[in-house]
Amino acid sequence: MTARRTRRVAAGLAAAALSMSVLAACGGGGGKPTLNWYINPDGQDTLNALAKSCSTDDYTIKIQLLPSSATDQRTQLARRLAAKDSSTDLMSLDPVFVPEFANAEWLLPFEGELKDTVLDDDVLKGAGETVTWDDQVVAAPQWANTQVLWYRKSLAEAAGLDMTQPVTWDQVIDAAADNDGTVGVQANKYEAYVVWINALIQGAGGNILDPKTVEAGRDAKVTIDSKAGEDAAAVIEKLARSKAAQPDFSTSNEGTSLGQMFPKSGAGEFMTNWTFVYKNYDGLIGKPGGPADKAGLDDLGWARYPQTVQGEESKPPIGGIDIGVGAYSKHPEFAQQAAVCVTSAKAQTELAVNEGLMPSRQSVYQSDELKEAYPADLLALWSESVDSGGPRPKSAYYSQISSAVQARWHSPTAVGPSTPGKSAAFLKAILSGKALL
Repeated sequence: MTARRTRRVAAGLAAAALSMSVLAACGGGGGKPTLNWYINPDGQDTLNALAKSCSTDDYTIKIQLLPSSATDQRTQLARRLAAKDSSTDLMSLDPVFVPEFANAEWLLPFEGELKDTVLDDDVLKGAGETVTWDDQVVAAPQWANTQVLWYRKSLAEAAGLDMTQPVTWDQVIDAAADNDGTVGVQANKYEAYVVWINALIQGAGGNILDPKTVEAGRDAKVTIDSKAGEDAAAVIEKLARSKAAQPDFSTSNEGTSLGQMFPKSGAGEFMTNWTFVYKNYDGLIGKPGGPADKAGLDDLGWARYPQTVQGEESKPPIGGIDIGVGAYSKHPEFAQQAAVCVTSAKAQTELAVNEGLMPSRQSVYQSDELKEAYPADLLALWSESVDSGGPRPKSAYYSQISSAVQARWHSPTAVGPSTPGKSAAFLKAILSGKALL
């Protein structure tokens, strides 16, 4: 820990011991401090319930709602923390923003028993990797997200695909195109498109940045211009030119492709999307956008994320939410206690059962509550995908990296063999300060 951070933590811990009159000024009412927890809108009903159940005689947790866009969430929190806002106690962070916030020393590290509690052997590998920076545990994994291949069983059967075996993007695109189906992805100019690009590249054995140098910040080695980058571009180019591409391909997002699984006409789709999909369709039986009846839901299948290159294991995307504690909080000890509570196995169970937000802990996948709420093979697929998935570049400059990739890979209809080289040149210029976004 740096001397500057040591002084900051010491000051923060001292603040927690201030007189009740000062705490009353911060917490309002009867003198009990209030901890502000900034959350994104996903699962807010259960998160509100967690805020209530994790409040104690010592403090009250109050929910503060962030915008729905991950980019806007980052902007709002970054502005607060850059101004050393002491009212930002807890925050729900997209994992890609943890390195940036930790590098800026905006997050209070977990130490000692708290560190061992939030990152023990029960935490899945993919989720655990998102909360460390500079050999410190700087956040607590709350829920873990991953993408799988969702599909209509009848469509896969008509195409002759054996979905018990790994399938490639080429096979999926051809199967849909030849059998009146479509392929749903996220290819609008936003973060989820980078998620797809990154998964394609990693699935071909490459990376956007060299993992050995990624934490070097602006000096990281750019490796997107590679055979793996070309393989990724080839998949996007093939889908763009295929009959399987959906009409809104270049503006598609997580929500737009959902309606193509059970269309009024057509065979349905293959779709890569997050874990919320199952709960979504389960709640839409007999309603617009969902299966007509229970038999229709039974036609929904799932499989591991498609391979970019046949025979090379795919790297499913990793997402979710980590809970960070603001470095300038007036109540750091209370805030870290609260973070432990809202990321506990019990809390993760409630989020999974009620909201479809999957756990970061292996034991929760094996709990009776989840086994009752989800098919056993789907739970196994999700936990395996989180444990073996591929993270996006773990860089303090991730927001610039993502924007630079989007700038050269969008529109997906223009992606081709030269795209990796063009994006590498632009990304190098951005990181070196020779170009602006």
